[in-house]
Amino acid sequence: MPLYEYECVVCAHRFERIQRVSDDPVASCPVCGGAVHRLLSAPALQFKGSGWYVTDYGKGSGSRGGNGKGPSASETGDAKAPPKEETAKTAADSATKGD
Repeated sequence: MPLYEYECVVCAHRFERIQRVSDDPVASCPVCGGAVHRLLSAPALQFKGSGWYVTDYGKGSGSRGGNGKGPSASETGDAKAPPKEETAKTAADSATKGD
């Protein structure tokens, strides 16, 4: 059953009532007996199922490669780059071979 919020026109008292959709709206304020009107409010939404949380994003889809049990080494930054000395040697070797 929906929860409706009302506000008194006379004393500005706000209150809530759980009512069926088919029930008549509340006509008087429980505090002062004045006229009330129903307020509009955002409905409560609850998404159920997988895919609605950050932890569910991209879970084991298999399209990224690997075994689907987690991110690859390149995605986590665990892949080791060759040391600078080795890259300098290979650059020097390729320069001397070109002569």
